Amino acid sequence: MAWMNKPCARLVATAEQRNERFEHEQRGNRGSEPAQGHAPALHPSYTMTATDSSCIFCKIVAGQILSRKVFEDDELFAFHDIHPWAPVHFLVIPKAHIPSLAQIEPAHAGLMGRMMTLIPKLASEQGCEPYPEGGFRVLCNSGVQGGQEVRHLHLHVMGGPRPWLRG
Repeated sequence: MAWMNKPCARLVATAEQRNERFEHEQRGNRGSEPAQGHAPALHPSYTMTATDSSCIFCKIVAGQILSRKVFEDDELFAFHDIHPWAPVHFLVIPKAHIPSLAQIEPAHAGLMGRMMTLIPKLASEQGCEPYPEGGFRVLCNSGVQGGQEVRHLHLHVMGGPRPWLRG
């Protein structure tokens, strides 16, 4: 797959470095600092990989689970939410498995910028009225206390006439 050659796919090495540090710390070697350029350790369940076979969003990207696709390119995938809160409600996700906004690193700046600049175009195509009378809302939940239900970075895009079910 072409997207595996993109910068986000390189996060696998970073995840491996984190796992090595986590294992190192579990052996009781907590006093040493990480090598130059290594990120702080994360719990292994929160590391980044190209895909996660147990992740519902990775399965949607792989075509193993059907979705109502809005957009797809080498790095991003957008699809309608199965439980919409608003007349327009879709999600934009990276194809690479990034568990949460909390795991975003400087290497993701381009990816995040692409997501944010794509959203207005997709919102318009999906029926959101133009700014300033119209508009849309972008929501990103991170972690359990932040309301994140699926551990794969995703941005909700909601719009359309109010009142909305939620949001």
